[in-house]
Amino acid sequence: MYHAIVRRKITAAFAGLSAGRIESITDELSATAVHYFVGTHALSGTRRTPEAIRAWYERLLRLLQGISFTLHEVRVSGWPWRTQVEAIWTETNYGTDGVKTSAEGVNLIEVRWGRVTSVRIYPDTAALERTLQRIAAKGTTEALASPIIS
Repeated sequence: MYHAIVRRKITAAFAGLSAGRIESITDELSATAVHYFVGTHALSGTRRTPEAIRAWYERLLRLLQGISFTLHEVRVSGWPWRTQVEAIWTETNYGTDGVKTSAEGVNLIEVRWGRVTSVRIYPDTAALERTLQRIAAKGTTEALASPIIS
């Protein structure tokens, strides 16, 4: 039963983000959550404050406009005091230039007593970097900005 509840909450969070509602993610985070995105680009790095995490999601929605996630699998294991979640997904977006792209990835999420304490995001970094380079070349300078870290 507990695993089904966690699976529904994770699915709802991805659906909310696909609808542009950042709070569908941020409302699930503990005050001390750690947010990590692999790579060396404008979306990479580690964030440890609610403000930096929110700023990261705002940047994500600005750069990858119309982003939408399809969850293929959500695996949940562990107990309420330390639950591990693997969310395997495909995302599509239109960048800032209207060109549709798609990539796959996985989020590794830790939940403790109903609050997300860690999010580690592992996308297809080569595809993401191509998208960021493409939209930067068409005038979106934020695509080449330094990562938001804290």
